[in-house]
Amino acid sequence: MERGLHNKAMLLFKEYMLVGGMPQSVLAYIESRKDFEKTDIEKRDILELYREDIKKIKANYRAKVSALFDQIPGLLSKHEKRVVFGKIAEGSYAEQYEDTFFWLSDSMITNECRKTDDPNIGLSLNESESFIKCYLGDTGLLVSHAFDENELLENEVYKQILGDKLSLNKGMLYENIIAQMLTANGHKLYFYTQYNAEKHRNDIEIDFIISNNSKVKYKIFPIEVKSGRNYSVVSLMRFKEKYKDRIGECFIVHPKNLSYKEDILCIPPYMVPCL
Repeated sequence: MERGLHNKAMLLFKEYMLVGGMPQSVLAYIESRKDFEKTDIEKRDILELYREDIKKIKANYRAKVSALFDQIPGLLSKHEKRVVFGKIAEGSYAEQYEDTFFWLSDSMITNECRKTDDPNIGLSLNESESFIKCYLGDTGLLVSHAFDENELLENEVYKQILGDKLSLNKGMLYENIIAQMLTANGHKLYFYTQYNAEKHRNDIEIDFIISNNSKVKYKIFPIEVKSGRNYSVVSLMRFKEKYKDRIGECFIVHPKNLSYKEDILCIPPYMVPCL
């Protein structure tokens, strides 16, 4: 795509990311002639409705749902972005939150992404019950959920985010909206990590893995999300080498134009709905 068109498309994408897809939020943005303050008020009303709905659920897991919902922005701002159950409530573990994740996902408030230990035919057969990422179902709501009301009730703050002039974890927003678009396309979300015991860190981290669901020529498609313009492809190349017979295509989602890098297809985020 020609550079000027790409820049315009990226600006529209960022606006969509900040406004979100809730009808009330979109309508407020259009009718106010792109007043982010009016949009933010609508989004906060929706978040309050979520909290009111949570208060109505069964008492035996109401507190867990509320605690997880409130911590989503903090969890996604971390490098690994996965849920650390002990930090939600001391001494808690994954099995105690099974109903919690089901309620949030079934209510279409969140999109969950589970780790697959052996990415192969039937990703769900090898999914982890303990390693889970929990994305908010609407990225515009995540923006309002992540910031204090007084911080965002000024158009200037939104404009700084839009112009990449505000210091924040852009990866949190980019990864959340990619999860949102993949889910809208009918994909169940999985991620993959490989821990290196000698280095005491992960040497492979793949943000999302989707499949073509073919019964004849089954293939997986690893996706890494990069919010910055400069990045490494080492992790994805390691994954590609390890599972080369299973992979159909490797993707990097980045803010730059369409390109190929080390036989990896690099696409701008507004092309993710094509996957």
